[in-house]
Formats: sequence, C-alpha cells, structure tokens
Amino acid sequence: MRIILKWGLRLVLMALLAAVVVGLWKREEITRLWAVNTLFDEGKIVGNFSNMERAFLTVPVSRGDGPVSDLPQGEPMALPEGVTDWIAARDLTSLLVLDEGRIVHESYHKGTGAEDRRISWSMAKSYLSALFGILLDEGAIGSIDVPVTEYAPQLAGSAYDGATIRNVLQMTSGVEFDEDYLDYDSDINRMGRVLALGGTMDGFAAGLTARAAQPGERWKYVSIDTHVIGMVVRGATGRSIPDLMAEKVIAPLGLEAAPYYLSDGESVAFVLGGLNMRTRDYARFGLMFEQMGAYQGRQVVPADWVAASTRASAPTGPGEMGYGYQWWMPVNAPEGVFMARGIYGQYIYIDQTRNVVIVVTAADRQFRDPGAHAENVGMMRRIAEAL
Repeated sequence: MRIILKWGLRLVLMALLAAVVVGLWKREEITRLWAVNTLFDEGKIVGNFSNMERAFLTVPVSRGDGPVSDLPQGEPMALPEGVTDWIAARDLTSLLVLDEGRIVHESYHKGTGAEDRRISWSMAKSYLSALFGILLDEGAIGSIDVPVTEYAPQLAGSAYDGATIRNVLQMTSGVEFDEDYLDYDSDINRMGRVLALGGTMDGFAAGLTARAAQPGERWKYVSIDTHVIGMVVRGATGRSIPDLMAEKVIAPLGLEAAPYYLSDGESVAFVLGGLNMRTRDYARFGLMFEQMGAYQGRQVVPADWVAASTRASAPTGPGEMGYGYQWWMPVNAPEGVFMARGIYGQYIYIDQTRNVVIVVTAADRQFRDPGAHAENVGMMRRIAEAL
C-alpha cells in the first residue's frame, strides 16, 4: 500500500510538473487566447481596441521617411443637435470631421486620445481595395475576371475553386461562411482563434469546402473573401501586403505614426480587419478617396478605380446597402457618398458632393441592435449636411 501511495504521489507530481512546463511553453499562446476570449468584454473593450498587440501577433507597416502631411485646422463647426447623445449612446471613442480637407471637429472619448492606434476592423478591406487598384493599373494583376486560383493555386479544390477575383472583390464568392460574431463556434470566431494561436490564415481559407451558392450568383458578406484578395496580391507580386501597402498607399499619405497589422503565425497580415492607426491617419486615407485618389498633388490610387470600387455593383437585395469592391454605399445615397465600415462602430464616411470626410471609431457592444447602423449613417449624413 505504501509503495502504491508513493508511486501515486510521484505520478501526480509528474503530471503537475508537465502541466507547468506546457503552461510555460505555451504561455504566450494561452495569454493571447485569453485576451481574444475577453476582447469585447465590458470594461476592457475600449482599452483592447487601442492595444490590439496584446492579443495578437503583429507586423509593422512603415510610414515611409517623408514628412507628416498637413491637416490644417478650419473654423470649428457647430455640431447638429443630438450628436452629444449619439456619441454617448453608441460608445464613440473618436469623431473627426474634415471639410474641404480642414479639421472642423476632432474629439476623443472614453479615455482615448489622438495618439491611440485604433483597430480598423473591416475598414481595412477598403485599404486592400485601394492597393489592389494600384497593382491592377500597374499590370501586376492582369484582370479581375480570372479565377483566384491563377494567383493563389493553393485554393484549388477549396470552395474558392472557380471563383473569380471580381467575385471576391464584390463578396459574391458563394463560399459558406458564418459571420456571426456573437456565436462562439461561428466561422468568423473560429478564424479569430486560429489567428490568436498563431495558425495559418491561408490554410484556413484553403480548408473551406462548403458553398452556399455558385460564384457570382448572389451577394453575401463574407470576410474571408478579403483574405483571398490578399492571397491573390501576394501570389501576383511575391511580396507581403505590409510592404506593398507601405510603399504604394501609406507613404504617399504622410501619416503621423506607423500603422501595424495583426498577423497570423506565418507573419501574414490580417488584411480583412487587422489594420491599426490613428484617427487622423484614417482621415488622410478618406481625404485621398474624397479627392478621387489624389493626395497633395499626387495621384495615389487611379481615379477610375476609385470610381469603380465605390459604385454599387454587387447584386445586393432591394432596400439593402450597396456594395462595390470592398466599399459600402448607404441606402438611397447619391453617387459620391460611400464608406469604409467595421464592426463595433468604425467608419470612414466620404461625401464627395460636399467635400466632407468623417471618421468614427467606437467600442459599441450593441452595434448589432436594430437601427444602430442606420442611426450612425443618419447622424454622419446630418453632420455632412450641416457644413
């Protein structure tokens, strides 16, 4: 009996030691997974959205060595009635308004500041669209009507086999993908855990085999489509997205601070939602698109790509928002009004008819409430109309 107890105790101690060793070995992964699982918790979400490097691996994006471009101050605007209540109700962390390139309102909330590099979420999709348009114009990519497998052959045999680049730009790939952020087991949340644990996003995309429709048949917002665009860009150029983005989009804008991307375990940028930068720097990108791709005398993005990508060309349903090439068009908006949009209340709202750019960052845990998005768009429209 004594021998049995002795060996039992030894086995328990060995098991505890093994658990400690594994815990130390995987400490970083465990820490990131815990951070991801509490990312949107009340009391943590605001701080998390300004410090995403705590939860994920990251890759830097050079801002280049040029000077910071000027965003001059304009005459402060009188905000429309109800804006203060809207800021509080929708948990805004920053609000910046440009009128003809001048800052007429800039405010930060919930303890955030001008130097915070806030997570873009899906606003990052519009950045990748801009880069894609440049590469298409340069001839690095021959056409948007070729299969994605021409540049990303690892997708052969997946649900993306047969989809064209246009399909993924317009979110008409037909791939079955559950985008429910509130369902722990949804595809989007499984993808988040792959990212947090240092897995491979390319492998995740290539592992999708189910289709909800044939490519081009119908529109459905599927974030992983944007990762496939990134795979196409990397396959066509042999270069990383952060390097290309820095050279062709970021450096010409003269940002205040270097952005960064969240990344997977292979240092592949999380292009569908992982860009982090300051509010004023989001505004610089918006101003460039408001000016048809030109910034401070330089044509950064081809004007014809700006026009094509911000036009409602995808087959969205009646009464739904329009969708172009990774850009949104509000319901009943005139031509020239479009936006980049991310979950939890992130927006770059552009009104070319009024020369207005509005940047909103937020930590709105109720962003999926009925009417929340319509309220946001309605308030941004009222701000633009007030100028």
